[in-house]
Amino acid sequence: MNGNGAHWLELRGLSLTEGDVRIVEDVTLKVSRGRTAILGPNGAGKSTLLRLMHDLLRPSAGEILWPQPLTQAMVFQRPIMLRATALANIEYGLRLRGHSAVEQRERATAALARVGLPELALRQARRCSGGEQQRIALARAWALEPQVLFLDEPTASLDPASSREVERIIREIAAAGTKIVMTTHNLGQARRLAEEVVYLEGGRLLEQTSVTEFFHQPRTLAARDFIREEVG
Repeated sequence: MNGNGAHWLELRGLSLTEGDVRIVEDVTLKVSRGRTAILGPNGAGKSTLLRLMHDLLRPSAGEILWPQPLTQAMVFQRPIMLRATALANIEYGLRLRGHSAVEQRERATAALARVGLPELALRQARRCSGGEQQRIALARAWALEPQVLFLDEPTASLDPASSREVERIIREIAAAGTKIVMTTHNLGQARRLAEEVVYLEGGRLLEQTSVTEFFHQPRTLAARDFIREEVG
């Protein structure tokens, strides 16, 4: 477990079963400040665990404990864009949080500028490229000033240039004080962005350690094999 200061989130014996399939099995861990990458092979339960953390799924067993209420946001691999402008997409989330119309416009405009897309304010979001849509989704989340941001494979379907820009934005969000929890299949990205790694296989937690220790001295044979296979 991560001992870097007071934890923000604790999972105790968390499991999720669908039919006879155990997708997540008896996961116990503590997540602290900083940037956490959830790694594992396809079907390991990474995205499911992320959705459980964000309360999008109800666990079959176990519990999720927040020491105190924290504002949260989540960005998906394929962002959901409303049939509206980029600016209106960001304003929508702020409106749901009860911000005034003036605050919505000010925050949304500032968020678009922070992700480098001020010129797209009045463009229909669904007509933007995949990389632009992901940056709009990040702006929408960032405008809410979340204390915790969950990211599910944020660059999985993006070209290298768009991926670099998304990684820049993630670093800036983290630097502003937001806790990042992300899934990724990209080991290079995990090395660049994460401070700790949570490694899953078959829905079970096998390792939780610093990113340096995970890549240089993994504790389990499964993790060593995973790194070797992914690196090629």
